Amino acid sequence: MATKPPKGDPVQDAPQVTEPKHAAAGLTAIGHSLRMAHRQMGVRRTALTLLNVNQKDGFDCPGCAWPEPEHRHTAEFCENGAKAVAEEATLRRVTPEFFAAHPVADLAGRSGYWLGQQGRLTHPVYLPEGGDRYEPVTWERAFDIVAEEIAALGSPDEALFYTSGRTSNEAAFLYQLFARELGTNNLPDCSNMCHESSGSALSETIGVGKGSVLLEDLHKSDLIVVAGQNPGTNHPRMLSALEKAKANGARIITVNPLPEAGLERFKNPQTPKGLTTGAALTDLFLQIRLGGDQALFRILNKLIVDTPGAVDEDFVREHTHGYEEFAEAARAADWDATLAATGLTREDIETCLRMVLESKSVIVCWAMGLTQHKHSVPTIREIVNFLLLRGNIGRPGAGVCPVRGHSNVQGDRTMGIFERPAPEFLDALEKEFGFAPPREHGYDVVRAIRALRDGKAKVFFAMGGNFVSASPDTEVTEAAMRRARLTVHVSTKLNRSHAVTGARALILPTLGRTERDLQDSGEQFVTVEDSMGMVHASRGRLEPASGQLLSEPAIVCRLARRVLGADSKVPWEEFEKDYATIRDRIARVIPGFEDFNARVAHPGGFTLPHAPRDERRFPTATGKANFTAAPVEYPELPEGRLLLQTLRSHDQYNTTIYGLDDRYRGIRNGRRVVLVNPQDARELRLADGSYVDLVSEWKTNDNNDNADNAIVERRAPGFRVVHYPTARGCAAAYYPETNVLVPLDATADTSNTPASKSVVVRLEQSATD
Repeated sequence: MATKPPKGDPVQDAPQVTEPKHAAAGLTAIGHSLRMAHRQMGVRRTALTLLNVNQKDGFDCPGCAWPEPEHRHTAEFCENGAKAVAEEATLRRVTPEFFAAHPVADLAGRSGYWLGQQGRLTHPVYLPEGGDRYEPVTWERAFDIVAEEIAALGSPDEALFYTSGRTSNEAAFLYQLFARELGTNNLPDCSNMCHESSGSALSETIGVGKGSVLLEDLHKSDLIVVAGQNPGTNHPRMLSALEKAKANGARIITVNPLPEAGLERFKNPQTPKGLTTGAALTDLFLQIRLGGDQALFRILNKLIVDTPGAVDEDFVREHTHGYEEFAEAARAADWDATLAATGLTREDIETCLRMVLESKSVIVCWAMGLTQHKHSVPTIREIVNFLLLRGNIGRPGAGVCPVRGHSNVQGDRTMGIFERPAPEFLDALEKEFGFAPPREHGYDVVRAIRALRDGKAKVFFAMGGNFVSASPDTEVTEAAMRRARLTVHVSTKLNRSHAVTGARALILPTLGRTERDLQDSGEQFVTVEDSMGMVHASRGRLEPASGQLLSEPAIVCRLARRVLGADSKVPWEEFEKDYATIRDRIARVIPGFEDFNARVAHPGGFTLPHAPRDERRFPTATGKANFTAAPVEYPELPEGRLLLQTLRSHDQYNTTIYGLDDRYRGIRNGRRVVLVNPQDARELRLADGSYVDLVSEWKTNDNNDNADNAIVERRAPGFRVVHYPTARGCAAAYYPETNVLVPLDATADTSNTPASKSVVVRLEQSATD
């Protein structure tokens, strides 16, 4: 039997702490998955639903973007995938009666965990200006409200259209089409907060802002470097690929400030060995200081350049540009500065070098631990330098592998969800649909928050996601959202963003991945693109949570018809009736999607072209892969301060909180904890179990030479200190609770991604300790 949602928020003031684990998955993961699934769905629905996850004729997991293998297991999902599916396919419901009983002020005082546990939204609801709670509204009236507010704008650029990574290719294509026919490129998305740094660096250096490897490349690689990533929690099915690579002879180097159980040992629940001892994964653990990765790869590049015969000179000569300038910068790398930046020993780095030189094919994988620093883009460029030196792009078992988070975040960008679209893309839209898209760049996430704060944006429309909890500088973000005339969220479940509203607000409930989508032409499917450029179909199997739900494509089509009216040049009604007609247009606009409908009908879908991988062709400004030579940067830490990274717990996916445990790190029944190296804690006189306030310090001129050099503080109170084996000088705590500490202006150069992995903090004893 499924259980009812909690009536009250659980108490989190006394987290229980035990020793961290040294292996991931196994029988424990199976039991945890089934318990959570049964709690939300009941036994029969659990079996019906989970057996369809990631199957060729089933639905794509609404969790991470890790690709599926050609040959699927009967249970082709991980623990956190099971949690994501259970939360969407839950039998719990949030009805109009719920909103009548819970004013917005009450919702605003609840935790994200409590809000998410209430269940699926069943009806569109509206918060009128001056009202204190949401009330039922018809779909027709809801679209009228949006149209009224958009019509009252002084310019289309006063509207913001945000996208979450769960949005399908079809919905994303329609969404950007609507925004651009309206007249704006204000299409901020969750990529702005995660892998924007990867896209910026890769587009410049290899000409394609995506990874260059396929799943089988991992299986063929000699050496896999996993940097700034915790796949055991964030992409658990990646562990199966690493296990297979190890069985085929690969070695694995882990580069991370925290030891992570999943990269130590993987107990694969699909195999007899996995249910007992499991497989050791990491051969060399480099426990690097936060932000020291660029310095590490620069010194490795110096050592490769200085080693006779180590550079693939034929590849460098034929396929690259800028080698001499890069090599000069690499040779100038300094050992003392490198050791200070990384916290590593010279022996560690030389061992790493030996493993690199012994390997013909090398892959580097990374995630948020590399992309959310001020110098993230030059760091990733340095990784590209590292791979180019030995010809490790464009051959089997080698390449760049940025591991994307949400299940279609890469596909949304491919479909045109981007505030800075390429002219060629806009030309193709204009040719296909007969209107002139705007050419001026729009707002990304950080600039969108500033625009709301400064009164330059008045309507905020979110296609999925939890914008308030995902964004940095919580107090600034929430104040900015409250300045809007209208906030609209297309959602499956309640979240914090629904309680932080403009003068008027709408919540529009939508179908989930797990649910059937019936339109006038019959049952529909949607498509997604995984982290490695594979495009495939997703078909829901469950009956919708409510007869009042609309699909995301239907919501966009009806909204566009209401806002744009009869003058629109786009056949919105046709698109809503039959998603195949959307794919026909995508095929004519976006390269790589030719004959889209026929190719996606093939079980497992198809692979998008990738010039560097497929033919060692680099579509950059120089026509070659570009070496770069940026100065080495790393965060400098004032005395008595620590460098904080925000991260997820194991009972969490992005901003969705499934539970209050982080069992691999030994944390139970609480999220307000800060992990501190025991030696640092002794020097700072912080006892294990004591309570502190986290206070971030931000020099206002760090990204602005014209500012006054003042230090602005932000505070997150009441965190339990946990002595933990982090890198020296580094600390870690969960987001979104610590997003309040990340200044809106603390962003990565070039990409403008929030710098959430290198926040300077001091720890003060809490008043309540």
